[in-house]
Amino acid sequence: MLRFKTNATQVVLTLAFACHSLLTAQPSRKVQLGIDVLLQEKIQLIKGKRVGLITNPTGVNSVLVSTVDLLKAQPDVQLVALFGPEHGVRGDIYAGEKVDNFIDAKTGVPVYSLYGKTKKPTPEMLQDIDVLIYDIQDIGNRTYTYIYTMALAMEAARQQQKKFIVLDRPNPLGGELVEGPILDPRFSSFIGLYPIPYIYGLTVGELARYFNEEFNIKCDLTVVPMKGWQRSMTFAETGLTWVPTSPHIPHALTAFYCATTGCIGELNTVNVGVGYTAPFEFIGLPGINGDSLAQFLNQLRLPGVYFRAISYRPYYGNQQQIALQGIQIHILNQKIFKPMLIQLAIAQALVKLYPEKEIFNTPRVESFDKACGTDRIRLELLAGKSAAELYQSWDNEVAQFRQKCKPYLLYQ
Repeated sequence: MLRFKTNATQVVLTLAFACHSLLTAQPSRKVQLGIDVLLQEKIQLIKGKRVGLITNPTGVNSVLVSTVDLLKAQPDVQLVALFGPEHGVRGDIYAGEKVDNFIDAKTGVPVYSLYGKTKKPTPEMLQDIDVLIYDIQDIGNRTYTYIYTMALAMEAARQQQKKFIVLDRPNPLGGELVEGPILDPRFSSFIGLYPIPYIYGLTVGELARYFNEEFNIKCDLTVVPMKGWQRSMTFAETGLTWVPTSPHIPHALTAFYCATTGCIGELNTVNVGVGYTAPFEFIGLPGINGDSLAQFLNQLRLPGVYFRAISYRPYYGNQQQIALQGIQIHILNQKIFKPMLIQLAIAQALVKLYPEKEIFNTPRVESFDKACGTDRIRLELLAGKSAAELYQSWDNEVAQFRQKCKPYLLYQ
């Protein structure tokens, strides 16, 4: 029988050992995460080191024990600082809200915000650290800010001559789907910092390797890879449990929906289900005909998707309690589903069927262009170009990106 002592570190250490036993005793679990591999096989990377950890609630091992607690419990590792991205270390900050520095109540470790006064660790934040670790679940599309928190932290680590370790995690969109456009540097922002495709098909560890070389960061980088992950895997096929990456990404499948409607959602003229029960799964506006919209889109025979007419009233947000009509997006086959192609088709349909709604006539249009990484999508849809034509126009640059990625891939 396990005897839990009152000392908090002893409790966490006992829990860690118990979870290790669970991990090794479950043959159905196909994938071991970077944090599992670090503690089981590569602890020498951090043994005797003062560690800073960039993380949030998704930083857990394969049996859902927090990376914060696991590192805090290691007898030969000194966890001296935590760093919070957008939404914070504990995940309780709304999208876009700034995060403050504080002391973590559970561990007593100082927490520094990387989404407040600074998005990059300062020399003062790093002065007592030997190794900076990144352990956050990504969602696979270019507009999610966590990957730029990672990139700026890599720059800071190089400037302060600190080692940087990425604990790898699955890309929930898989490792085979890559879709354009490549970001135009004129539209660089914290929802698209580097010229990569909208859907990039890399794990966060592979992306770190790509950033480090292709964008000349050149930090002392180590990626601790997963075991058992394959590029063709959906998240459900990993055997892992999803932890919400932010308030509106509650399920692994939501990552597909976010990649499908996230740019449109930036406009605020169209509701995408945020504020209702299914974030990013809906398209809704007042006074449109959902049946006509669904019929138009279904006739395009887009891969792996079906559109169904729907009416709803968001509970919160800028369209709170407004009666909306539109569609629900049903993903039928994740393996052939193409988020950006479908997003283009939805935008095309709204422009063609409901020009009077002027969905791009909004102060938020710049945010749409930044999310898309270009103004071409907006301008060419307004000029009458079809979704298929736009999508195919990126074929060459997507093929070039795939080729450039090959030296940085860690998985087959």
